[in-house]
Amino acid sequence: MRERTYRWVIGVMGGSQCSEAQYQMARRVGQLIAGRGAVLLCGGMTGVMTAAAQGAKEVGGLTLGIMPGANARESPPNPYIDIALFTGLREGRNYVNVCACDGMIAIGGGYGTLSEIALALRLGKPLVLLESWQLRIEGQAPDIPMAQTPEEAVEKLWAMLVEP
Repeated sequence: MRERTYRWVIGVMGGSQCSEAQYQMARRVGQLIAGRGAVLLCGGMTGVMTAAAQGAKEVGGLTLGIMPGANARESPPNPYIDIALFTGLREGRNYVNVCACDGMIAIGGGYGTLSEIALALRLGKPLVLLESWQLRIEGQAPDIPMAQTPEEAVEKLWAMLVEP
């Protein structure tokens, strides 16, 4: 196995609208991810995405926003995004979000977040749910780790990350 010479990229996925409690959870998740030296990846917009990026920036982290529009006029990044990647893909950018990260934490969210969860499961990406969707597939609950706190979510995710 070769030595890892680059940082983990951790996705935080969630809705553009969220409760205050979800905002604070996402902010704390961002702090914890950046505190471990990882790059925080998100959809770059509002809600959970802003909160996670804000948390990462508060502790000196690097943030990457995968933007739905083709330019900043179409999708202005939130003020905590260091690198904005404008895709022009709209909802199709969810696939980029999942493929570009080494692991993912989903917080709350709507159908966009649900699609990212499904893609993470399909692609075998490490995934933890924090106050997010409760899934049943063919009547069975899939074995997806769930967390009650930001600290638990980050700990569980780090335990699943695998070196290349």
